[in-house]
Amino acid sequence: MTAMATTTSTSTQHESSTEQFQRAESRTAHNYHPLPVVVEHAAGAWMTDVDGTRFLDLLSGYSALNFGHSHPVLLQAAHAQLDKLTLTSRAFVHDQFADFCAALGDLCGKDLVLPMNTGAEAVETAIKVIRKWGYEVKGIAPDQAEIIVAAGNFHGRTTTIVGFSDDPDARDNFGPFAPGFVMVPYGDLAAVEAAITENTAGIIIEPIQGEGGVVIPPDGFLRGLRELCTQRDVLFAADEIQAGLGRTGKTFACDHEDVVPDLYLLGKALGGGIVPVSAVVANREILGVLRPGQHGSTFGGNPLACAVGTAVVGMLATDEPQTRAAELGVVLRERLEAMIGHGVLAVRTRGLWAGVDIDPQVGTGRAVCERLMARGVLAKDTHGSTIRLAPPLVVSEEDLVWGLDQLAAVVRGD
Repeated sequence: MTAMATTTSTSTQHESSTEQFQRAESRTAHNYHPLPVVVEHAAGAWMTDVDGTRFLDLLSGYSALNFGHSHPVLLQAAHAQLDKLTLTSRAFVHDQFADFCAALGDLCGKDLVLPMNTGAEAVETAIKVIRKWGYEVKGIAPDQAEIIVAAGNFHGRTTTIVGFSDDPDARDNFGPFAPGFVMVPYGDLAAVEAAITENTAGIIIEPIQGEGGVVIPPDGFLRGLRELCTQRDVLFAADEIQAGLGRTGKTFACDHEDVVPDLYLLGKALGGGIVPVSAVVANREILGVLRPGQHGSTFGGNPLACAVGTAVVGMLATDEPQTRAAELGVVLRERLEAMIGHGVLAVRTRGLWAGVDIDPQVGTGRAVCERLMARGVLAKDTHGSTIRLAPPLVVSEEDLVWGLDQLAAVVRGD
């Protein structure tokens, strides 16, 4: 559909979107500031609220919906598994487990897969693995291991992770925090090199900082980081939870510099927008430091998650989603760059992903998203004046152009 979103009547038994939104706000902790829309169903790149109003989804659940809403291949995999088996815990092995681990390991070019549930769990897992490798393989003195992180990072919301964030909203009044993290400016290879000591076990970094506003490091940074980690015997962990699995026009954002990290941290799109699925993927000499009883998750690698995850990997193995993201990314970039000087200060794009810095004279990022919502487009602001665009990779070019036309009208003040 490429016309202004229209409202149609639905069952009078339903509360209106406004009524449901207000009721939800009255009974939930306010850890989010959602737009006032209550979605009832969705398909592809379009969502429909309880009033029957349709919206073009330009957020994709922060990349969790890379393949759109209700993708038939993923739904079929989920439905088939729901009829058979949903959970065993890792106390037993189920018939979907080996296929998922083998498929994901092959996609990453790695030996072993450690399935978890959420992106934050994947990051927490990587922290434990990196430290344990540092002690048992590199020979760092007990309790002295350090991990280098980047300013402006977003790796999750657990207390350990927010302890190495420099975002006051994420960090303030949640301490005390765990030691062992060293922060350097994002994209500054010289700063990384200066921060490495004999106690440095690893580096955890986003190849593109999504929450930061789709911040892309300088050309050559990831390649230089790979070389530096190899030279100094430091593990390179790439947090590809938002950037990976097709979003940037390649399977992984690291692929844009032909870089292979020591550990891939994956999530979001790995669950196909159906169930939470995350994983740490690495070779045996790294993940092999874990032994029974040292790490786990009751739901990690459950049958339903593995069935959906295997279907996701199968779609990525065709390279069709990546190719589509690259091709539509050209349209996205050209349309957004045309807005610079007309309500937009700057844009950053990689594949079908963009950070758009709004001119303060137009309003805040939140205000722009509210005006977009009124025009039938859903997006999300970050850091005050920036909005993020991450359309589902299945969006049609016609719908994408229509959505971007709505943004152009909003920033122009039409």
